[in-house]
Amino acid sequence: MKDKEKDNKGEIKEKEVEEIVKEVTEDKAEKEVKEEKKVEKAEKVEPVVKEKVEQKKPEARAVRRNSENFKIVVGTLVAVITVCSVFALGLSIYNFYNGKLTISGDGNVATFTEGSISEVANKVSPAVVSIKTETRVSGYFGQSSTASAAGTGMIVTSDGYVITNKHVVEDANSVSVVMDDGTEYSKVEIVGTDLVNDVAYLKIKDVSDLPTVKLGNSKTVTVGQQVIAIGNALGQYQNSVTAGIVSGIGRTIAASDSNYSSYEVLSDKIQTDASINAGNSGGPLVNAAGEVIGINTAVSSGNGIGFAIPISSVKGMLKSIIENGKVERSYMGVNYINLTPDVAKSLELDVSAGAYISSDSGSAVVADSPADKAGIKDEDIIIEVNGAKIGSAGTLSSLLGEYTVGDTVELTLLRDGKQEKVRVTLEAYPKTNSSSSKKK
Repeated sequence: MKDKEKDNKGEIKEKEVEEIVKEVTEDKAEKEVKEEKKVEKAEKVEPVVKEKVEQKKPEARAVRRNSENFKIVVGTLVAVITVCSVFALGLSIYNFYNGKLTISGDGNVATFTEGSISEVANKVSPAVVSIKTETRVSGYFGQSSTASAAGTGMIVTSDGYVITNKHVVEDANSVSVVMDDGTEYSKVEIVGTDLVNDVAYLKIKDVSDLPTVKLGNSKTVTVGQQVIAIGNALGQYQNSVTAGIVSGIGRTIAASDSNYSSYEVLSDKIQTDASINAGNSGGPLVNAAGEVIGINTAVSSGNGIGFAIPISSVKGMLKSIIENGKVERSYMGVNYINLTPDVAKSLELDVSAGAYISSDSGSAVVADSPADKAGIKDEDIIIEVNGAKIGSAGTLSSLLGEYTVGDTVELTLLRDGKQEKVRVTLEAYPKTNSSSSKKK
Protein backbone atom coordinates (compact mmCIF):
# COMPACT_ATOMS: atom_id res chain seq x y z
CA MET A 1 0.00 0.00 0.00
CA LYS A 2 2.75 2.33 0.88
CA ASP A 3 4.57 1.42 -2.32
CA LYS A 4 1.53 2.34 -4.35
CA GLU A 5 1.21 5.73 -2.68
CA LYS A 6 4.85 6.32 -3.36
CA ASP A 7 4.45 5.53 -7.03
CA ASN A 8 1.50 7.93 -7.28
CA LYS A 9 3.51 10.74 -5.72
CA GLY A 10 6.31 10.09 -8.16
CA GLU A 11 3.90 10.35 -11.08
CA ILE A 12 2.54 13.61 -9.72
CA LYS A 13 6.00 15.11 -9.46
CA GLU A 14 6.85 14.04 -12.97
CA LYS A 15 3.68 15.69 -14.29
CA GLU A 16 4.47 18.89 -12.42
CA VAL A 17 7.95 18.95 -13.88
CA GLU A 18 6.59 18.38 -17.39
CA GLU A 19 4.09 21.21 -16.95
CA ILE A 20 6.77 23.58 -15.67
CA VAL A 21 9.06 22.69 -18.58
CA LYS A 22 6.16 23.20 -21.00
CA GLU A 23 5.36 26.60 -19.53
CA VAL A 24 8.99 27.70 -19.63
CA THR A 25 9.32 26.53 -23.23
CA GLU A 26 6.13 28.27 -24.29
CA ASP A 27 7.21 31.52 -22.54
CA LYS A 28 10.54 31.38 -24.22
CA ALA A 29 8.98 30.73 -27.60
CA GLU A 30 6.51 33.56 -27.06
CA LYS A 31 9.31 35.95 -26.09
CA GLU A 32 11.30 34.92 -29.14
CA VAL A 33 8.26 35.64 -31.35
CA LYS A 34 7.81 39.03 -29.73
CA GLU A 35 11.49 39.85 -30.16
CA GLU A 36 11.27 38.85 -33.80
CA LYS A 37 8.25 41.11 -34.27
CA LYS A 38 10.08 44.03 -32.60
CA VAL A 39 13.04 43.50 -34.89
CA GLU A 40 10.78 43.40 -37.93
CA LYS A 41 8.97 46.55 -36.79
CA ALA A 42 12.26 48.33 -36.12
CA GLU A 43 13.52 47.33 -39.54
CA LYS A 44 10.39 48.81 -41.06
CA VAL A 45 10.45 52.01 -38.95
CA GLU A 46 14.16 52.75 -39.27
CA PRO A 47 14.04 53.96 -42.91
CA VAL A 48 11.08 56.20 -42.10
CA VAL A 49 12.86 57.69 -39.08
CA LYS A 50 15.99 58.22 -41.10
CA GLU A 51 13.95 59.94 -43.81
CA LYS A 52 12.28 62.24 -41.22
CA VAL A 53 15.62 63.04 -39.66
CA GLU A 54 17.07 63.93 -43.04
CA GLN A 55 14.04 66.15 -43.73
CA LYS A 56 14.48 67.97 -40.42
CA LYS A 57 18.19 68.59 -40.84
CA PRO A 58 17.76 71.69 -43.11
CA GLU A 59 15.25 73.13 -40.62
CA ALA A 60 17.65 72.54 -37.77
CA ARG A 61 20.45 74.15 -39.76
CA ALA A 62 18.17 77.15 -40.52
CA VAL A 63 17.31 77.51 -36.83
CA ARG A 64 20.98 77.42 -35.94
CA ARG A 65 21.76 79.96 -38.67
CA ASN A 66 18.93 82.25 -37.49
CA SER A 67 20.15 81.96 -33.92
CA GLU A 68 23.68 82.77 -35.01
CA ASN A 69 22.44 85.71 -37.16
CA PHE A 70 20.38 87.04 -34.24
CA LYS A 71 23.44 86.90 -32.00
CA ILE A 72 25.45 88.75 -34.67
CA VAL A 73 22.75 91.45 -35.05
CA VAL A 74 22.45 91.95 -31.28
CA GLY A 75 26.22 92.06 -30.92
CA THR A 76 26.49 94.60 -33.75
CA LEU A 77 23.77 96.81 -32.22
CA VAL A 78 25.46 96.73 -28.83
CA ALA A 79 28.77 97.68 -30.46
CA VAL A 80 27.17 100.52 -32.46
CA ILE A 81 25.37 101.91 -29.39
CA THR A 82 28.57 101.75 -27.38
CA VAL A 83 30.58 103.51 -30.08
CA CYS A 84 27.88 106.20 -30.51
CA SER A 85 27.71 106.79 -26.76
CA VAL A 86 31.47 107.15 -26.50
CA PHE A 87 31.50 109.43 -29.55
CA ALA A 88 28.68 111.61 -28.15
CA LEU A 89 30.44 111.90 -24.81
CA GLY A 90 33.70 112.79 -26.51
CA LEU A 91 31.96 115.33 -28.74
CA SER A 92 30.25 116.94 -25.75
CA ILE A 93 33.56 117.25 -23.92
CA TYR A 94 35.27 118.62 -27.04
CA ASN A 95 32.48 121.15 -27.68
CA PHE A 96 32.47 122.30 -24.07
CA TYR A 97 36.18 123.00 -24.07
CA ASN A 98 36.07 124.62 -27.51
CA GLY A 99 33.37 127.19 -26.81
CA LYS A 100 30.36 125.29 -28.16
CA LEU A 101 28.04 124.48 -25.29
CA THR A 102 25.97 121.46 -26.30
CA ILE A 103 24.32 120.43 -23.05
CA SER A 104 21.75 117.65 -23.44
CA GLY A 105 18.57 117.51 -21.39
CA ASP A 106 17.02 120.41 -19.50
CA GLY A 107 19.74 122.91 -18.58
CA ASN A 108 17.41 124.62 -16.11
CA VAL A 109 18.05 121.87 -13.55
CA ALA A 110 21.78 122.65 -13.47
CA THR A 111 23.29 124.64 -10.60
CA PHE A 112 26.47 126.68 -10.30
CA THR A 113 29.39 125.22 -8.40
CA GLU A 114 32.57 126.86 -7.20
CA GLY A 115 34.24 128.50 -10.19
CA SER A 116 31.51 127.52 -12.65
CA ILE A 117 30.05 131.04 -12.94
CA SER A 118 33.37 132.17 -14.35
CA GLU A 119 33.52 129.18 -16.69
CA VAL A 120 30.01 129.73 -18.03
CA ALA A 121 30.55 133.49 -18.41
CA ASN A 122 33.77 132.90 -20.32
CA LYS A 123 32.05 130.43 -22.64
CA VAL A 124 29.04 132.66 -23.38
CA SER A 125 30.68 136.13 -23.45
CA PRO A 126 32.40 135.81 -26.87
CA ALA A 127 28.91 135.68 -28.46
CA VAL A 128 27.58 138.66 -26.46
CA VAL A 129 28.05 141.96 -28.32
CA SER A 130 27.72 145.67 -27.66
CA ILE A 131 25.35 147.48 -30.00
CA LYS A 132 26.05 151.12 -30.81
CA THR A 133 23.45 153.28 -32.54
CA GLU A 134 23.28 156.78 -33.96
CA THR A 135 19.99 158.59 -34.38
CA ARG A 136 19.28 161.99 -35.92
CA VAL A 137 17.13 164.14 -33.67
CA SER A 138 15.59 167.56 -34.11
CA GLY A 139 15.87 170.34 -31.54
CA TYR A 140 13.24 172.85 -30.42
CA PHE A 141 14.42 175.41 -32.97
CA GLY A 142 14.57 173.03 -35.93
CA GLN A 143 18.24 172.22 -35.70
CA SER A 144 19.28 168.57 -36.05
CA SER A 145 21.89 166.61 -34.19
CA THR A 146 23.07 163.05 -33.79
CA ALA A 147 22.39 161.12 -30.60
CA SER A 148 24.42 158.05 -29.72
CA ALA A 149 23.27 155.15 -27.56
CA ALA A 150 24.43 151.68 -26.63
CA GLY A 151 22.88 148.38 -25.72
CA THR A 152 23.61 144.67 -25.83
CA GLY A 153 22.86 141.78 -28.18
CA MET A 154 23.74 138.13 -28.70
CA ILE A 155 24.87 136.28 -31.81
CA VAL A 156 22.59 133.33 -32.60
CA THR A 157 24.07 132.10 -35.91
CA SER A 158 27.66 131.88 -37.07
CA ASP A 159 26.84 133.95 -40.18
CA GLY A 160 25.86 136.97 -38.11
CA TYR A 161 22.22 136.98 -36.98
CA VAL A 162 21.85 138.89 -33.71
CA ILE A 163 18.96 139.24 -31.23
CA THR A 164 18.49 142.40 -29.16
CA ASN A 165 15.72 144.61 -27.79
CA LYS A 166 13.59 146.60 -30.18
CA HIS A 167 14.01 149.76 -28.11
CA VAL A 168 17.82 149.49 -28.46
CA VAL A 169 17.72 150.05 -32.24
CA GLU A 170 14.37 151.79 -32.70
CA ASP A 171 14.61 154.81 -35.06
CA ALA A 172 18.38 154.31 -35.42
CA ASN A 173 19.96 155.63 -38.60
CA SER A 174 23.03 153.46 -38.20
CA VAL A 175 23.92 150.42 -36.14
CA SER A 176 27.29 148.86 -35.42
CA VAL A 177 28.25 145.77 -33.45
CA VAL A 178 31.31 145.45 -31.23
CA MET A 179 32.57 141.96 -30.39
CA ASP A 180 33.93 140.90 -27.02
CA ASP A 181 37.49 141.09 -28.41
CA GLY A 182 36.96 144.66 -29.63
CA THR A 183 36.33 143.87 -33.31
CA GLU A 184 33.71 146.26 -34.68
CA TYR A 185 31.32 145.66 -37.57
CA SER A 186 29.62 148.66 -39.13
CA LYS A 187 27.68 146.84 -41.86
CA VAL A 188 24.69 145.86 -39.78
CA GLU A 189 21.09 145.59 -41.01
CA ILE A 190 17.93 145.73 -38.92
CA VAL A 191 16.17 142.73 -40.47
CA GLY A 192 12.92 143.09 -38.55
CA THR A 193 11.17 143.65 -35.25
CA ASP A 194 8.55 141.71 -33.33
CA LEU A 195 5.09 143.24 -33.49
CA VAL A 196 4.12 142.10 -30.00
CA ASN A 197 7.44 141.87 -28.15
CA ASP A 198 10.41 144.12 -27.43
CA VAL A 199 12.67 142.15 -29.76
CA ALA A 200 14.67 143.11 -32.86
CA TYR A 201 16.62 140.91 -35.26
CA LEU A 202 19.87 142.19 -36.79
CA LYS A 203 22.25 140.80 -39.43
CA ILE A 204 25.97 141.49 -39.55
CA LYS A 205 26.84 141.41 -43.25
CA ASP A 206 29.66 139.45 -44.87
CA VAL A 207 30.77 137.42 -41.84
CA SER A 208 31.17 133.74 -41.00
CA ASP A 209 32.37 131.48 -38.19
CA LEU A 210 31.26 133.84 -35.45
CA PRO A 211 30.78 132.48 -31.91
CA THR A 212 27.14 131.82 -30.98
CA VAL A 213 25.05 131.41 -27.85
CA LYS A 214 22.96 128.31 -27.19
CA LEU A 215 19.24 128.96 -26.77
CA GLY A 216 17.64 127.09 -23.88
CA ASN A 217 14.05 126.33 -22.87
CA SER A 218 12.30 129.10 -20.95
CA LYS A 219 9.15 126.98 -20.51
CA THR A 220 10.80 125.00 -17.71
CA VAL A 221 12.35 127.93 -15.81
CA THR A 222 11.63 127.72 -12.07
CA VAL A 223 11.63 130.26 -9.26
CA GLY A 224 14.86 130.08 -7.27
CA GLN A 225 16.88 128.85 -10.24
CA GLN A 226 20.40 130.30 -10.48
CA VAL A 227 21.18 132.62 -13.41
CA ILE A 228 23.70 135.18 -14.64
CA ALA A 229 23.13 138.30 -16.73
CA ILE A 230 25.72 139.50 -19.24
CA GLY A 231 25.68 142.92 -20.89
CA ASN A 232 27.17 146.28 -21.73
CA ALA A 233 26.56 147.83 -18.31
CA LEU A 234 25.81 151.58 -18.40
CA GLY A 235 26.70 151.54 -22.08
CA GLN A 236 30.43 151.54 -21.36
CA TYR A 237 31.40 148.44 -19.35
CA GLN A 238 31.30 145.75 -22.02
CA ASN A 239 30.17 142.25 -21.04
CA SER A 240 29.74 142.85 -17.33
CA VAL A 241 28.50 139.75 -15.49
CA THR A 242 26.07 139.71 -12.56
CA ALA A 243 24.67 136.69 -10.75
CA GLY A 244 21.39 135.98 -9.01
CA ILE A 245 18.29 133.81 -9.12
CA VAL A 246 14.95 133.74 -10.90
CA SER A 247 12.69 135.64 -8.51
CA GLY A 248 9.44 135.12 -10.38
CA ILE A 249 7.89 134.14 -13.71
CA GLY A 250 4.90 135.41 -15.68
CA ARG A 251 5.35 139.00 -14.53
CA THR A 252 3.55 141.95 -16.16
CA ILE A 253 5.26 145.35 -16.06
CA ALA A 254 4.81 148.85 -17.48
CA ALA A 255 8.14 149.80 -19.07
CA SER A 256 9.22 153.26 -20.18
CA ASP A 257 12.13 154.60 -22.19
CA SER A 258 15.03 156.41 -20.52
CA ASN A 259 13.29 159.79 -20.99
CA TYR A 260 9.99 158.49 -19.57
CA SER A 261 8.34 159.80 -22.74
CA SER A 262 6.64 156.52 -23.72
CA TYR A 263 5.34 153.48 -21.90
CA GLU A 264 4.65 149.91 -22.92
CA VAL A 265 2.98 147.06 -21.03
CA LEU A 266 5.12 143.92 -21.12
CA SER A 267 3.67 140.61 -20.01
CA ASP A 268 5.00 137.16 -19.18
CA LYS A 269 8.45 138.32 -18.12
CA ILE A 270 11.06 136.48 -16.06
CA GLN A 271 11.93 138.43 -12.89
CA THR A 272 15.49 138.23 -11.56
CA ASP A 273 17.61 139.84 -8.89
CA ALA A 274 20.72 139.59 -11.09
CA SER A 275 21.51 143.26 -11.72
CA ILE A 276 20.39 144.50 -15.14
CA ASN A 277 21.80 147.99 -15.59
CA ALA A 278 21.22 150.57 -18.30
CA GLY A 279 22.98 149.28 -21.39
CA ASN A 280 22.31 145.62 -20.54
CA SER A 281 19.10 145.65 -22.58
CA GLY A 282 19.16 142.92 -25.21
CA GLY A 283 21.76 140.83 -23.41
CA PRO A 284 21.31 137.22 -22.32
CA LEU A 285 19.95 135.84 -19.07
CA VAL A 286 21.84 132.54 -18.78
CA ASN A 287 21.22 129.38 -16.75
CA ALA A 288 23.93 127.32 -15.04
CA ALA A 289 24.25 125.09 -18.11
CA GLY A 290 25.31 128.09 -20.23
CA GLU A 291 21.99 128.28 -22.10
CA VAL A 292 20.16 131.54 -22.81
CA ILE A 293 16.72 131.47 -21.18
CA GLY A 294 15.81 135.14 -21.52
CA ILE A 295 16.56 138.49 -23.16
CA ASN A 296 17.22 141.17 -20.55
CA THR A 297 14.82 144.00 -21.27
CA ALA A 298 13.87 146.17 -18.28
CA VAL A 299 14.87 147.16 -14.77
CA SER A 300 12.89 148.58 -11.89
CA SER A 301 14.78 151.71 -10.88
CA GLY A 302 16.32 151.75 -7.43
CA ASN A 303 15.36 148.29 -6.18
CA GLY A 304 17.54 145.92 -8.21
CA ILE A 305 14.73 144.01 -9.89
CA GLY A 306 15.28 143.07 -13.53
CA PHE A 307 13.03 141.51 -16.16
CA ALA A 308 13.75 139.33 -19.18
CA ILE A 309 11.74 138.14 -22.20
CA PRO A 310 11.40 134.31 -22.24
CA ILE A 311 13.66 133.04 -25.03
CA SER A 312 11.20 130.40 -26.25
CA SER A 313 8.78 133.15 -27.27
CA VAL A 314 11.16 134.41 -29.99
CA LYS A 315 12.21 131.09 -31.49
CA GLY A 316 9.42 130.90 -34.06
CA MET A 317 10.12 134.31 -35.62
CA LEU A 318 13.88 133.73 -35.49
CA LYS A 319 13.46 130.43 -37.34
CA SER A 320 11.29 132.10 -39.98
CA ILE A 321 13.90 134.81 -40.58
CA ILE A 322 16.87 132.45 -40.74
CA GLU A 323 15.30 129.63 -42.76
CA ASN A 324 12.78 131.46 -44.95
CA GLY A 325 14.01 135.03 -44.96
CA LYS A 326 10.55 136.16 -43.84
CA VAL A 327 9.94 138.57 -40.96
CA GLU A 328 6.75 136.91 -39.80
CA ARG A 329 5.25 136.20 -36.40
CA SER A 330 2.64 133.47 -36.15
CA TYR A 331 -0.75 134.30 -34.69
CA MET A 332 -4.03 132.61 -33.89
CA GLY A 333 -6.51 135.49 -33.83
CA VAL A 334 -8.14 135.78 -30.41
CA ASN A 335 -8.49 138.34 -27.62
CA TYR A 336 -8.05 136.79 -24.21
CA ILE A 337 -7.66 137.42 -20.51
CA ASN A 338 -4.63 135.81 -18.92
CA LEU A 339 -6.04 133.97 -15.93
CA THR A 340 -4.49 133.97 -12.48
CA PRO A 341 -6.16 132.45 -9.41
CA ASP A 342 -7.47 135.90 -8.37
CA VAL A 343 -8.74 136.80 -11.85
CA ALA A 344 -10.36 133.40 -12.28
CA LYS A 345 -12.10 133.75 -8.91
CA SER A 346 -13.43 137.19 -9.81
CA LEU A 347 -14.83 135.78 -13.07
CA GLU A 348 -16.25 132.76 -11.21
CA LEU A 349 -14.23 130.34 -13.33
CA ASP A 350 -13.30 126.95 -11.94
CA VAL A 351 -9.66 127.10 -13.08
CA SER A 352 -6.49 128.73 -11.77
CA ALA A 353 -4.66 129.38 -15.06
CA GLY A 354 -5.34 129.62 -18.78
CA ALA A 355 -6.33 131.98 -21.58
CA TYR A 356 -9.98 133.01 -21.25
CA ILE A 357 -11.32 133.94 -24.68
CA SER A 358 -13.14 137.17 -23.98
CA SER A 359 -13.56 140.74 -25.28
CA ASP A 360 -15.20 143.89 -23.94
CA SER A 361 -16.78 144.59 -27.32
CA GLY A 362 -17.86 142.14 -30.00
CA SER A 363 -16.52 138.66 -30.47
CA ALA A 364 -13.13 137.80 -29.01
CA VAL A 365 -12.42 135.57 -32.01
CA VAL A 366 -11.18 137.51 -35.06
CA ALA A 367 -13.28 136.74 -38.12
CA ASP A 368 -11.63 134.42 -40.66
CA SER A 369 -8.60 134.00 -38.37
CA PRO A 370 -6.92 130.63 -37.66
CA ALA A 371 -8.87 130.43 -34.40
CA ASP A 372 -12.15 131.13 -36.22
CA LYS A 373 -11.38 128.45 -38.82
CA ALA A 374 -10.58 125.95 -36.07
CA GLY A 375 -13.85 126.59 -34.24
CA ILE A 376 -12.56 128.46 -31.19
CA LYS A 377 -15.46 130.18 -29.41
CA ASP A 378 -15.98 133.02 -26.95
CA GLU A 379 -15.66 131.90 -23.32
CA ASP A 380 -13.44 128.95 -24.23
CA ILE A 381 -10.55 128.57 -21.77
CA ILE A 382 -7.33 127.41 -23.44
CA ILE A 383 -5.17 125.59 -20.88
CA GLU A 384 -2.43 123.95 -22.97
CA VAL A 385 -0.50 124.47 -26.22
CA ASN A 386 1.02 121.24 -27.52
CA GLY A 387 1.07 119.91 -23.97
CA ALA A 388 2.73 123.00 -22.42
CA LYS A 389 0.53 124.37 -19.65
CA ILE A 390 -0.49 128.01 -19.91
CA GLY A 391 0.61 129.67 -16.68
CA SER A 392 3.60 127.63 -15.53
CA ALA A 393 5.13 127.45 -19.03
CA GLY A 394 4.08 130.92 -20.20
CA THR A 395 1.16 132.89 -21.58
CA LEU A 396 -0.73 131.89 -24.71
CA SER A 397 1.16 134.54 -26.70
CA SER A 398 4.58 133.39 -25.49
CA LEU A 399 3.86 129.73 -26.17
CA LEU A 400 2.60 130.48 -29.69
CA GLY A 401 5.75 132.55 -30.29
CA GLU A 402 7.77 129.34 -30.40
CA TYR A 403 6.08 128.28 -33.66
CA THR A 404 6.30 129.53 -37.22
CA VAL A 405 3.66 130.46 -39.78
CA GLY A 406 2.11 127.27 -41.15
CA ASP A 407 2.73 125.18 -38.04
CA THR A 408 -0.26 123.30 -36.62
CA VAL A 409 -0.60 123.27 -32.84
CA GLU A 410 -2.91 121.24 -30.63
CA LEU A 411 -4.81 123.27 -28.05
CA THR A 412 -6.39 121.77 -24.95
CA LEU A 413 -9.38 123.84 -23.89
CA LEU A 414 -12.34 123.84 -21.54
CA ARG A 415 -15.75 124.42 -23.08
CA ASP A 416 -18.92 124.19 -20.99
CA GLY A 417 -16.96 122.39 -18.31
CA LYS A 418 -15.65 119.70 -20.65
CA GLN A 419 -12.09 119.29 -21.91
CA GLU A 420 -11.59 119.24 -25.69
CA LYS A 421 -8.71 119.12 -28.17
CA VAL A 422 -8.58 121.53 -31.11
CA ARG A 423 -5.94 121.77 -33.83
CA VAL A 424 -5.09 125.23 -35.19
CA THR A 425 -2.88 126.05 -38.18
CA LEU A 426 -1.10 129.34 -37.47
CA GLU A 427 -0.94 132.22 -39.94
CA ALA A 428 1.14 135.39 -40.24
CA TYR A 429 0.38 138.18 -37.80
CA PRO A 430 -1.41 141.03 -39.63
CA LYS A 431 1.15 143.83 -39.97
CA THR A 432 -1.51 146.49 -39.53
CA ASN A 433 -1.82 145.58 -35.85
CA SER A 434 0.36 147.52 -33.41
CA SER A 435 2.73 145.94 -30.93
CA SER A 436 0.30 146.72 -28.11
CA SER A 437 -2.51 144.68 -29.64
CA LYS A 438 -4.03 141.94 -27.50
CA LYS A 439 -4.71 139.66 -30.45
CA LYS A 440 -2.68 136.48 -30.25
